[in-house]
Amino acid sequence: MISVCMATYNGEKYIKEQLDSILKQIGENDEIIISDDGSTDLTNSILKQYASKYSNIKIEKGPGQGVIKNFENALMHSEGDYIFLSDQDDIWVDGKVKKIMEQFNKKKASVVLHDAVIVDGNGTEIGESFFKHRGSKPGFIKNIVKNSYLGCCMAFDRNILNIALPFPEKIEMHDWWIGLLGELYGGIIFIDDKFLKYRRHGNNVSSFHHHPLSKMIFNRVYLVLQITKRMRRRSKK
Repeated sequence: MISVCMATYNGEKYIKEQLDSILKQIGENDEIIISDDGSTDLTNSILKQYASKYSNIKIEKGPGQGVIKNFENALMHSEGDYIFLSDQDDIWVDGKVKKIMEQFNKKKASVVLHDAVIVDGNGTEIGESFFKHRGSKPGFIKNIVKNSYLGCCMAFDRNILNIALPFPEKIEMHDWWIGLLGELYGGIIFIDDKFLKYRRHGNNVSSFHHHPLSKMIFNRVYLVLQITKRMRRRSKK
């Protein structure tokens, strides 16, 4: 069973196109868990329309504490053996689910990431490869120094989810946390197929901008400390 976990907030402009691109790739026994963080536009109305038509779409009330907690809420309500993260405004390219599940079955990794084409708000390509833009590749130390994990291109098994939850309170982003745990537990695979149109439209919650150096250092030190704590907690079980 697959769980697609999506966090939404005022996503009325693109949410239909995204849901349509996901629904045609998953089965009736799979699920889409959507945590909405208090949208004030038509997002909730659109979600209710889809949920009334598709029984495998489940809408949860978000905690109102930002994108990381909103994703955590969706993940906590998931039941699948494999979890796919989804933003509200991208477009899944045909073949994404099939190829990722093949990677899980053949190579026995715990996390799989694929490449993406970067597009603008109108869907026009503005970057041929997120991997190329970010220098994406596996490696724990490499990704501590420079995070190249992108949550909307990420899928992982329930073992990694169980290790990752609950999220530490001050992590910079959930995909960074999950990706690093994947490096340590079960392994991670990067595939070059571009199975997502990654939309950058000016209102994205995530950003390409860098923090000041002091904040960047704090983020990495905090992350390493939290990973160490999580590893010690697991070793005591």
